[in-house]
Amino acid sequence: MSRRKWTAEEKMNIVLEGMAPGANISEVCRNHGIAQTLYYRWREAFLQAGLSGLSAGPSTREQQLEKEL
Repeated sequence: MSRRKWTAEEKMNIVLEGMAPGANISEVCRNHGIAQTLYYRWREAFLQAGLSGLSAGPSTREQQLEKEL
């Protein structure tokens, strides 16, 4: 049996499905055919990337708009 390749968008959607209020992680994982450990690994990566994205400085577009003002 070969391993499934998940796109970043598919992973994000599965993680968000599991983070929805009242979501059952076991059921989400079973529906998508993934192990719970894999779900939690994806969720941790998603949250860490989100944290670093929020802690980053203003984007170059934001800097350009500020210069124009």
